[in-house]
Amino acid sequence: MSDSFHGISIGTERRQNDIYLTLTLSGKLTHEDYVTIMPIIEEVIKTVKSPQVYALIDAIDFKGWELRAMWDDFQIVLSHSHEFKRVAIYGGKKWHRLAALIGNWIITGEVKYFRDKNQAILWIENKS
Repeated sequence: MSDSFHGISIGTERRQNDIYLTLTLSGKLTHEDYVTIMPIIEEVIKTVKSPQVYALIDAIDFKGWELRAMWDDFQIVLSHSHEFKRVAIYGGKKWHRLAALIGNWIITGEVKYFRDKNQAILWIENKS
């Protein structure tokens, strides 16, 4: 993978008032990546009166953020902190575990780090 390749892929699914997001982060994210993805996330969340969001973040190919993109990410988390029920961060770097720890300070739900994607999925679906 080239170092210049970056972006966020998103999958969404709704089950009654539960929203499941799958986010795959690649490369070093930019502000433009967030400008592209935010309207999708906002639209999905506002379709439910009292949403509970379950997110799986695949960070295996994630290399970090540009400064403005980090601020964008922080704003998303802050503005929807009370709607996140569970966030699983799947990755392979030590700082991914730190990101999960920091996430627990910010959102009202649970954030947990996983090295195994299947375990992350089971946890999101509340089966483990």
